[in-house]
Amino acid sequence: MITVQKVNDKKGIKKFIDFPYNHYKDDKNYVPELRLMTKETLDKKKNPFFKHGEAEYFIATNDNGEVVGRIAAITNQAYVDHWKENYGFFGFFESVEDKEVAKALFDTVIAWLKDKGVKGMYGPMNPSTNDPCGTLVEGFDTPPFVMMTHNKAYYDSLFLDYGLEKRMDLFAWYLRHKEIPERMLSLSAKIEERLKSQGIIIRQVDFNNMKEEIPKIRYIYNEAWKDNWGFIPMTVEEFDALVKELKMITTPDLVFMVEDNGKPVAFSATIPNINEVFIKIRNGKLFPFNFLKLINFKKKVKSVRVLTLGILENYRKTGIDACMYAKTFHNGTKRGYYTGEASWILEDNIMMNRALKNINAEMYKKYRIYQYKF
Repeated sequence: MITVQKVNDKKGIKKFIDFPYNHYKDDKNYVPELRLMTKETLDKKKNPFFKHGEAEYFIATNDNGEVVGRIAAITNQAYVDHWKENYGFFGFFESVEDKEVAKALFDTVIAWLKDKGVKGMYGPMNPSTNDPCGTLVEGFDTPPFVMMTHNKAYYDSLFLDYGLEKRMDLFAWYLRHKEIPERMLSLSAKIEERLKSQGIIIRQVDFNNMKEEIPKIRYIYNEAWKDNWGFIPMTVEEFDALVKELKMITTPDLVFMVEDNGKPVAFSATIPNINEVFIKIRNGKLFPFNFLKLINFKKKVKSVRVLTLGILENYRKTGIDACMYAKTFHNGTKRGYYTGEASWILEDNIMMNRALKNINAEMYKKYRIYQYKF
């Protein structure tokens, strides 16, 4: 018999956090998240998401008292306000290969969400589209890049068997510097000169002046992606927390701002793939000795993830994206990064997917968001 329990104390949270480390112990491509990072994400007092969202965490146990699955039920008022759609979410899903376990977890989440008055759910979100999200359905043969998910191949079957349906696929594109067309790199220089003559400047973000840079970046982020399915505007607190985290990982020469006579119109951020280091910290614990593996991690990493690239609508199809990609490739190779991933891209983002295909990127991983109507 499967029992689902609400997590409401430190002991329960520990079980919730601990489960994946044993669940994936034989999966060489699983990248353990640092436990302290997971704990902060789940902490309703520390994570700014909970200024506009709610969540309840649950674990499933068998007759022997062993944890066999976990899930979170989530509401997000920012999503409801932006899309005028009263939906909830599920997230942080993990389960053994057992339909009974999955059913017990989903039944519990749906009951909780119905009690909140929502009309359906999307997921997995951990806890929103501004965080790692989606279930991997293609591309299990390589580890995920930083801030991307990985899961058991049977999750898709568990979801479909329960009655969930596909809502949207998210693509991850693999980039090899040696395969980038030379014509794109040379053409981008000419495009940049043309843009410059019009007062459109591409520059590095000033990490020493983030007080002025952050509002510009947040404006572009919330404006450029506002019509993309699943988008949720980031609050000042959420964006500050994200920038603080990313600033510790990346370097200024991989982060670009585009301004039209001083007005911010585009932004891109690329980060070293720190998962190359995290994959070696199998228990997710930094202490007592694993923190040594993070020392000089930027020199140990050989790949990057293009985390975000957004352009205001009136400035699309001007070549700005090609210029930012070219600058990223140029600066990345100087630092010893010769491969990378651009992710994630909505399957219906025709323009971005076409642009990546045109520079010989390979669509090598696919993630899925599911829906369930009440």
